[in-house]
Amino acid sequence: MKAAAIFSDNMVLQRNKPVRIFGTGNENEKITADILGNTAFAFVENGKWEIVLPPMKENKSCTITVKSNNDTVVFKNVAVGEVWLAGGQSNMEFELQNDKNGFNALKTCADENVRFYYTGKCSMLDENLYENEKNSCWKISSPENSKNWSAVGYYFARELSRKLNVTVGIIGCNWGGTSASAWISRDYLQRDERLLPYIRDYETAIKGKSTEQMIKEYDEYVIHQEQWDRKKDLCYMENPRIKWSKVIKICGENLYPGPMGCKNPMRPCGLYETMISRVKPYTLRGFLYYQGESDDHRPESYYALLSALIECWRKEWKDNLSFLNVQLPMFKYADDPDYKNWAEIRQAQMNVYKTVKNTGLAITLDCGEFNNIHPVDKEPVAHRLYLQALSEVYGIAEISETMPPVFREFYREGDDIILMFDNPSDFDLKGDLKDFEISYGEEYFPAKARIDGKCIILSAEHDREVKSVRYLWTNYTNITLYAENGLPVPPFNTESDSCF
Repeated sequence: MKAAAIFSDNMVLQRNKPVRIFGTGNENEKITADILGNTAFAFVENGKWEIVLPPMKENKSCTITVKSNNDTVVFKNVAVGEVWLAGGQSNMEFELQNDKNGFNALKTCADENVRFYYTGKCSMLDENLYENEKNSCWKISSPENSKNWSAVGYYFARELSRKLNVTVGIIGCNWGGTSASAWISRDYLQRDERLLPYIRDYETAIKGKSTEQMIKEYDEYVIHQEQWDRKKDLCYMENPRIKWSKVIKICGENLYPGPMGCKNPMRPCGLYETMISRVKPYTLRGFLYYQGESDDHRPESYYALLSALIECWRKEWKDNLSFLNVQLPMFKYADDPDYKNWAEIRQAQMNVYKTVKNTGLAITLDCGEFNNIHPVDKEPVAHRLYLQALSEVYGIAEISETMPPVFREFYREGDDIILMFDNPSDFDLKGDLKDFEISYGEEYFPAKARIDGKCIILSAEHDREVKSVRYLWTNYTNITLYAENGLPVPPFNTESDSCF
């Protein structure tokens, strides 16, 4: 009898919800779990077992005993509190030790009631994965333990723990550079024809290749990429402001993410198989998600992709869990034109927030950095996720405190275009009122704007019909328009607002 790797000493169980304990064993074997006087059992079916324990109140330290006829496992120093899974790509993976304020956070983290489980990063279901899981465990905050934790996850948990006065556990389940398509089951990915290109591209790339060939090609790529990355890092050490085009000229072509195949972690559904499936359905309060950068080549289908991922995860966890998403911040490489594809991703994220129940959206437009896809200050991002949790999940804050005004509709009044907002509030302008545009046909033109109470008014040409209006439709600019609660007003595009 074995419990899944995510069950270990120091783990955090979700309070006030039925708790699932699961693992593997011999067929028809009876497995019993006991915690705080609560006992439940299940029988092994098809090699797996799952026990559901009754809801429990918060507890700082207790013991779970799991046993069969032949085996007994005792998990010690188990806390009952709040549990969140932190998913996504590199900005969720970004380590606390590399954060702008990480040094100071690590000095005092031992005093915080926060724990962390890092889901093993393996690209295949092989011996490396199983060996990795043997060495995985929940860890308590300390300067040594916490340095490679998700900075966003840690700061979120720290603030939430202080507010609720309970232990908060974070399950880190993320991998840099990944498309959302890597984190979803094939069943869900192929349900929507808009998402089929992800599967078709992969099948085209591996056509005619054996498993052995795909593994060999990827292993050779990894060796090459490690050498290339060392050269790239030297370039940035010598000149932190060097342009990407100059890096390519010095180092040669960047082959990332390598040849597609059964060992490439970027493949569709790959990390769903090797990471998500290894920790589900561990009982959670909800998901934190920071991703979208690696799907900017297909922004038109991101609404469908993110919606499918949410539905897939909720099914796998057997629970309509809260899903708190990070809207992408401002970003552009110095060498790149403004493709406006990140604007489309942000719109898709907003549309998910508006249409998918039990979701939240952290508005982080002003948390980006020019020419740096990995902003080093993650505390504001975590704080805005925390605000979403307070209002959308725990019900202990008003939405007026945790969300800026969100565009609802516009109407024309003479030569004025009146913009109306949900969650209206007074505005706080930190510079010029800018980045509004009007379209009378195919082309957009900058629009003069003024604030009128809780509305914004644009000036239109009196003899032309307005087709659409948009705001902040760009990959990168400085943010000037805020709500009185300190949060930036999110972008919108009336032309694409309903295209989902």
